[in-house]
Amino acid sequence: MGTYLLRRTLYMLLTLLGASVLIFALYALTPGDFVDNDMNLTQARKLELKEMYGLNKPIIERYLIWIGNVLKGDFGYSLQHQQPITTLFSQYIWNSFLLAAASTFLTWFIAVIIGVLSAYKQYSWFDRIVTISIFAAMSVPVFFIGLFLIKLLAVDAKLLPPGGMITTGSNATGLAYIMEVAHHMFLPVMVMTLLGTGGLTRYFRTHMLEAMKQDYVRTARAKGMKERVILYRHALRNAMLPAITLIGFELPGLFGGSLILEKIFNWPGIGQLYMQSFTMRDYPLLMGFTMLIAILTVIGTLLSDLLYRVADPRVRL
Repeated sequence: MGTYLLRRTLYMLLTLLGASVLIFALYALTPGDFVDNDMNLTQARKLELKEMYGLNKPIIERYLIWIGNVLKGDFGYSLQHQQPITTLFSQYIWNSFLLAAASTFLTWFIAVIIGVLSAYKQYSWFDRIVTISIFAAMSVPVFFIGLFLIKLLAVDAKLLPPGGMITTGSNATGLAYIMEVAHHMFLPVMVMTLLGTGGLTRYFRTHMLEAMKQDYVRTARAKGMKERVILYRHALRNAMLPAITLIGFELPGLFGGSLILEKIFNWPGIGQLYMQSFTMRDYPLLMGFTMLIAILTVIGTLLSDLLYRVADPRVRL
């Protein structure tokens, strides 16, 4: 185990080093920057700001300065917000995590239950309805279902707020604040769950059908085991093994935010901040966020490999 972790850590560092070169080159070689984008500045002021922020230095020197700061936990300074990028992350990333964590839990919970029942009742009316619903959910764009539910539940029925994280001008604290946030996040979480459940349900259904055709399931039935025990203790446990690989992609998704959904519901998350940075060409923030996602991705991949070994002792690291 120790040798494996050491080797994987070395691979992760090399991967992140390559990712950092690509990320920096992508944004550094893009024409224009935040200073050039500000039309209110004179040419002399632009040159002064570029000298101040080191934007006129050679690209290799700028990369070495940037990656050295990243290794110290400093992702740079946002030119648009005039704040350290780590400060902005701490302000916005947890709002995105709140939405993603709630929707991820509901998505996996619903997908496992429906996927198991759909596989067990293959070709039944329940299975056909689930299959049609899955393809319908996967084919509807996120902006359409989001705007449709805002129109239906917020504008017409007035059951839920149309957007935001709290009511404008609210001074709620404690439990009242928690309830207010929960009320505002209900609609975006509903949309994220609806869109995420479809593909995951199909994934579980497919692997459950494969697991139920295996010899150990036939043997369990021949021994007279209850069908519930066969489904959840034998078939589902083995069908969950391929799904463990998906966990590696859930970690960056938890902190990456939803670019479109946060914009639709005006949710103050990291996804909306990322979109605003594109418009303003705030490249330091864009580089810092992309590098953070790369770090979370390699950590998530390592976590999924370790969990796969824990779930199935037959697998060697």
